[in-house]
Amino acid sequence: MDIKPSTKIRQDYNGFSKYCHEIDEPVILTRNGEADLVVMSHETFRRREARIKLQSKLLVAEKQIDEGSQLIEHEQVIANIRRKINATKED
Repeated sequence: MDIKPSTKIRQDYNGFSKYCHEIDEPVILTRNGEADLVVMSHETFRRREARIKLQSKLLVAEKQIDEGSQLIEHEQVIANIRRKINATKED
C-alpha cells in the first residue's frame, strides 16, 4: 500500500482520485505523521468485497465437506445456475 499525507487529498482532489484509480489499491493517508485513513477507488473496494464474500463462502463449503455433508454433482450445480439465470430473464 502507498502512503500519502492527508494534505495531498486536500490540495488536489482530482489528481488524488485519478492516482487512486490508476494504482488500483488502497492508499493510506497520514495525519501528523500517523496513519489515519485508508482510501481506494470504488471499483477496488467492490472487488475486495467480492473477494471477501467468496472466501467466506469457500470457508463454509470447506466446513461442510469436513462435516461430511453430501456433495452436489457438477452437472446439477450447472443446471441449478442455468435455472436461476433463466428465471431472472423471465422476470
